[in-house]
Amino acid sequence: MAGEKCVFEQAFSFSPLPAKSFSFQQDKDTLTLLMKWSMLGRLSAQTYSFDSNFHPYSCETFALHFFKDPEVIPSLRNMKARVWVPLENPVVSVSVELVPCTKISMELFDPIYSCGILRPSGRVVKCIHDIYPDYDELRQMLQEVDSEHYYAVGKMEREEFLFCLFKHLCLGGELCQYEDTIDPYISTTKKIYKDLISVQKDAETKEISVVSTVLKVSAYDESGLCFPGTREEEQTFAYLIVDPVKRNVTLFYHIYGVGNFTL
Repeated sequence: MAGEKCVFEQAFSFSPLPAKSFSFQQDKDTLTLLMKWSMLGRLSAQTYSFDSNFHPYSCETFALHFFKDPEVIPSLRNMKARVWVPLENPVVSVSVELVPCTKISMELFDPIYSCGILRPSGRVVKCIHDIYPDYDELRQMLQEVDSEHYYAVGKMEREEFLFCLFKHLCLGGELCQYEDTIDPYISTTKKIYKDLISVQKDAETKEISVVSTVLKVSAYDESGLCFPGTREEEQTFAYLIVDPVKRNVTLFYHIYGVGNFTL
């Protein structure tokens, strides 16, 4: 938790960048899939500029200042009865988790294609589950540590933001219509990841690397959790994706529930 202010603490201030948009928010095919997965209208990405150098060791200070900034507060929203509403009370503390983000290709997912989760056609193998009548090996691998395929993607790779994003899209919202094949999940993950993450090329080696820092965040008011959402839910999530070079940060978040039925 970060809440108390240190005398020597670095200060950050933020300004919304309303002109900044992402291709996945405009692409009709992507929006159609998000609607099918019950995430349309509940998945948000907004970008802000900030005025000081960012370093990962200052991530809690950065996140706390973000959620308390007067330029940010009016744009923070929760959802009640399928309507976006402002936060009711001031944020007093945050929790922050540094999420590894190093991948520049989709190779992380290669093991999924050869471990029994998919048929040779790319269709997801169905399986029996005690609770869910319509279940499959892909969701079982994503959710259940007892699955024989849980570590088909290695432990460290599962912690990567790329994998977290893929998992969020596969699990979807409350009325998610799950895909029979993996391709829509992979292509949408790639599109959104490419939109959100910044990379740079080394002038000498020509190697491309990720420069973004990804923080999984929750904010609390005096009553408890207030963003994203007001109760813990695996598919209610928020990430701050920091580009330290451009001094931009994107708030990418989703509130679990019933998504929009029309584009």
